[in-house]
Formats: sequence, C-alpha cells, structure tokens
Amino acid sequence: MFDLDVRSRIPIYEQLVEKLKDLIIHEVFKADEQLPSVRTLSKELTINPNTIQKAYRELELQGYIYSVPGKGSFVAPALELTNEKVEKMKEALIKLISEALYLGMKKEDIVSLLELAEVSVKGSDKSD
Repeated sequence: MFDLDVRSRIPIYEQLVEKLKDLIIHEVFKADEQLPSVRTLSKELTINPNTIQKAYRELELQGYIYSVPGKGSFVAPALELTNEKVEKMKEALIKLISEALYLGMKKEDIVSLLELAEVSVKGSDKSD
C-alpha cells in the first residue's frame, strides 16, 4: 500500500503525506475511517514513529484528517473548499496550464488530462 523510496531526495514524511492524500482522494480510505495507528504504521513500514506523526500532523493541517485524543486519526469528510483555497488552486492551475501551453502541449491534451483526473477521482461513474 505504501511504497516509500528511502533513497529519494524527498523526505519520507512528505512521501507518506502524498501517498495518504492519494489514498484519501481515491477513496481507499473513506470519510471518518480510522487510519492505522502511528505505532502500527511505524512497525509495518519500519520507520521512526516520529516520522509517521509528522506526516499525520501535516495531513491534519491540510484538512485531510482529524484526530481524536485517545482514539487515533480519522479521514476528514470532504468539505466545501474555502474561497481562499479555491483561489490559490485556480492560480496554481493557471500557472501550470500556461507553462504546459508554452512548452507545446495542445489544449486537447490538457482537456484529456482533466478528464482523466476526473475519472481517477470519481471512478468510472459519468452521471453528469
């Protein structure tokens, strides 16, 4: 479930954050589902519990999980994004899309990537 590259220049906790976000976005971990405990995940991945804790803290700051004292960490239900977060996402997307167009990507390629991302998140259900 977690393929972490110990030789990567990306810190282990950042790799773990990205893997967990990916699993949450693709609903492998569902809303309000409990995540593995720090101790369990530490033993499974053979990495320091502080590294797991740091990743969980980062995910909580980003709003992907919440913790209940004495119970553990749980996947946060998807909430409506705040206007500020939406604006930041729009700016980042415009920057990326502009760079892609500058580097020669065609509009159709970008649209197909958007559709691929949508299918990836929503599954193959095309009810709209």
